[in-house]
Amino acid sequence: MDAGDDRPAFETWVATRGDALMRFAYLVTGDRERAADAVQDALVGACARWERIVERGDPEAYLRRCVVNADTSRWRRFQRRERPEADATRLAEPDAGVDVAQAVVLEETLWALGGRLPARQRAAVVLRYYEDRSDTEIAAILECSVSTVRSQIHRGLATLHDWLAATEEAATP
Repeated sequence: MDAGDDRPAFETWVATRGDALMRFAYLVTGDRERAADAVQDALVGACARWERIVERGDPEAYLRRCVVNADTSRWRRFQRRERPEADATRLAEPDAGVDVAQAVVLEETLWALGGRLPARQRAAVVLRYYEDRSDTEIAAILECSVSTVRSQIHRGLATLHDWLAATEEAATP
């Protein structure tokens, strides 16, 4: 089978799952342009090898791993980290009885702090708490062991907790 035969299957996958891949990339990178670049790099690399990727099973996990790797590679090339800006789109509505202004400030703070996490920790936290993935699924996507996933999530949450506590302490008069 030549590469031309794979193109319709690849295009169909991108048409049906491309938006989800883009949302994942945005959550990992915290920046729309970086997310688009990472998705583009992942899809360009996958197009020529699509048949082999599908044969290995779970092309979505493979492409998510490619997105994380592409963002990490891009960050290393530029040797700098951009701080994500809070997006006007909110992930969730605040609980009843919670001050909306406080909820917005907390969410913006978490976005900013989450963008400072190392890429793999950020990806593990996003996959667990935004996409509700299991440790096994995250391990397959990040191509690591389940214990590494747990460690990455634990470290990421501990770091976020410490940063958030320091931010709240600094804001207290």
